[in-house]
Amino acid sequence: MKVTHGQIITRGLTNCCPNCGGKTLFKAGTMLELNRKCPACGLKIEKDEGFFLGAMAINYGVTCICLLSPVAILWYYGVFGNRTATVLAIVLALGAPIAMYRSSRSWQLMLYYSMLPQHLPANRRELDGLEDENV
Repeated sequence: MKVTHGQIITRGLTNCCPNCGGKTLFKAGTMLELNRKCPACGLKIEKDEGFFLGAMAINYGVTCICLLSPVAILWYYGVFGNRTATVLAIVLALGAPIAMYRSSRSWQLMLYYSMLPQHLPANRRELDGLEDENV
């Protein structure tokens, strides 16, 4: 394979295109607007309607498990008072999903292509070429 699993994971963690490695997932000058296709290699980023529901699940899971659960545990054991825990939970519940928006989209692509690396155009061309030689 031209693009390895390690490259896909590295590119996903650094918000880069899983196919070419370019920092082209999001439109230049915008924080939240995703490109439909990678300007560098043409990879279709948003596959179908609802493709990024997995990104919402990732974002929700990280927010609840990694951020809100520790606040609840610390409140339960008396480390935080009621008001502090409430304010912290509200700030995290609202701020974390916005802060992780870009990463969760990138992680969704990383998970998809790490499971199906043959769907990347860079890998598909190599496989297509092998199939042509065997015919």
